[in-house]
Amino acid sequence: MSDLAKVQAHIVALRGQINEHNYRYYVLDAPAVSDAEYDRLLRELQELERKYPQFIVADSPTQRVGAAPARDFGEVRHRVPMTSMANAMDEAEVRDWDERVRKGLGRTGAVTYTAEPKFDGTSISLRYEEGVLVRAGTRGDGSVGEDVTQNARTIRTVPLRLHGQGWPGVLEVRGEIVIPIRDFENLNTEQLREAGKVFANPRNAAAGSLRQLDPRITAGRPLSFFPWGLGEVSRGMVFERYSDVLDKLREWGFRVTDLFRVVHGPEGCLKYYADIGARRDRLPFEIDGVVYKVDALEDRDRLGFTARAPRWAVAHKFPAREETTVVEDILASVGRTGVLTPVAVLRPVRVGGVTVTHATLHNQDEVQRKDVRVGDTVIVRRAGDVIPEVVAVIAQKRPAHTESWHMPDRCPQCGSEVVREEGEAAHRCMGGLFCPAQRIGALLHFASRRAMDIEGLGDKLAAQLVDSGMVATVADLYRLERDPLARLERMGEKSAQNLIDQIARSRTTTLPRLLGALGIPQVGEATALALARHFGDLGPVMDAPVDALEEVEGIGPSVAGEIHSFFHQAHNREVIEHLRAAGVHWPHEVSGNEPLPLAGQTFVLTGTLRALTRDQAKERLAALGARVAGSVSGRTDYVVLGDDPGSKADKARTLGIKILDEQALLKLLGR
Repeated sequence: MSDLAKVQAHIVALRGQINEHNYRYYVLDAPAVSDAEYDRLLRELQELERKYPQFIVADSPTQRVGAAPARDFGEVRHRVPMTSMANAMDEAEVRDWDERVRKGLGRTGAVTYTAEPKFDGTSISLRYEEGVLVRAGTRGDGSVGEDVTQNARTIRTVPLRLHGQGWPGVLEVRGEIVIPIRDFENLNTEQLREAGKVFANPRNAAAGSLRQLDPRITAGRPLSFFPWGLGEVSRGMVFERYSDVLDKLREWGFRVTDLFRVVHGPEGCLKYYADIGARRDRLPFEIDGVVYKVDALEDRDRLGFTARAPRWAVAHKFPAREETTVVEDILASVGRTGVLTPVAVLRPVRVGGVTVTHATLHNQDEVQRKDVRVGDTVIVRRAGDVIPEVVAVIAQKRPAHTESWHMPDRCPQCGSEVVREEGEAAHRCMGGLFCPAQRIGALLHFASRRAMDIEGLGDKLAAQLVDSGMVATVADLYRLERDPLARLERMGEKSAQNLIDQIARSRTTTLPRLLGALGIPQVGEATALALARHFGDLGPVMDAPVDALEEVEGIGPSVAGEIHSFFHQAHNREVIEHLRAAGVHWPHEVSGNEPLPLAGQTFVLTGTLRALTRDQAKERLAALGARVAGSVSGRTDYVVLGDDPGSKADKARTLGIKILDEQALLKLLGR
């Protein structure tokens, strides 16, 4: 054998290995080599084909991408038409179809059917001659479609050469091109980043990706192919059942859905429909129903076709997740955290089995990107329990003289200023302590463990307090009385008294806790502590201009603007005065101009403390300038030992770090 022949033989062997690995990865989901080993084989083949271009063939794994962009698509004529399918919208229509099938076959017993998901993508026909992909065409009008061969070649689940053996000379495999839901979302994110076209749904994304004039764009899209039938097949290849066809297609290298089933009679069909419907929201691909087909191919021949569809198949559709309706108004809804969300008020429409009257528009940027206006005809989508959303505007139906919508400058609930900080998508109401829409959220945050630490005030009780009118702002907590509280559902006198005691205890607090409890946007524990240390008391924080706030360590222009806006809402200042009047008080903090006695020192706490909780000890140490770390290292200054201290004590002794017991810690804090 000549050297050139040996090279050619090695290239053929490499192609065989790579095709086998593709089959195991994409069809069997059982890879036999690592990604690195696969890449090594592919690179070796690419290098050999570069050196010996005379050995390149159309079905080589290296040829999935590389064709020049086309000016337009050619035509593909389907020798066996790609017909549409009749629909069944409910159980009665499925039973009627089954009755027609049995009547057409002259049977009284149950017919064996196949059941599979109806993928919501774009249909395609793949033509193989002697096992090699030679042409791919879209459905088109059923007789003539577009030639998308170069694009189909880029899809990893489309075999360029059939796997195994025994395939006919001519084989047309028909199926659906789809894009996974997660990949669709990532694709739209990328499109937004690059100012490209954003797709309304995975079906449109799949169709648009397949019909790119540049195959390199298609290659970059995460498309998958699932077969659902055959077109032309050369003589000599005989199948008895459709289920046999799919088994053979899997053997030849196609990815067949694991959700394919053989069922019996209408009861089997309807059970499958219910099972898939229950799993629909967890599936990685969009489906809009299931398809039932007569399994025996001889029976299909006897039943034949109507003018438009086969008599031996029917699509049992799920309730539509997308419908068309009209936007009658756009309102700004205020959430529990103060974020304003634009909501479209819709002409009522049934979507997914539910009447929809409102749909989210997410934020101002989304309203502008989709250009949704009052009066527009829009596509509305609802998936599972997800809040309905406006997917797209049908621009051709827009009435004259519509106007773009903009977020209001004032909160529609309380009239406070609405602020959008630079670089953020959200608009936020600054009336956090006063705004009715934020009452429950503000109450829960105020009472949380790292804020005012009011034990026993949870979600349900907070909702009861607000709904009953007993609490309008957080200051009203300090005016609650036991007897009215005890009359609330699931309370009683003991629970009411416990809550009153917890609220009374919270009157004595610290400035960092109070600042964190107020719910100032972007102000967490660290920022609250920094503010307290820098200004020493609440009054100077409330009156500080933006430039003074920016001088605080860790506070930039965005946070400084949020703090300034919050304290310059009259409603918020009023609530703070009511808190003072109710007896909420705190000691003066050591300000940034005064030396912090533990500044620059690192403490580690281990074991259980008796006089203080771990959080209280951390808070007291931090207030004195100390850093509290989670692990012992050479940079640790002190390790505080509680009961059952564990391995940190041993490490501290090994490193020679000073150890304090709880009494020594309390003495240090007191001093």
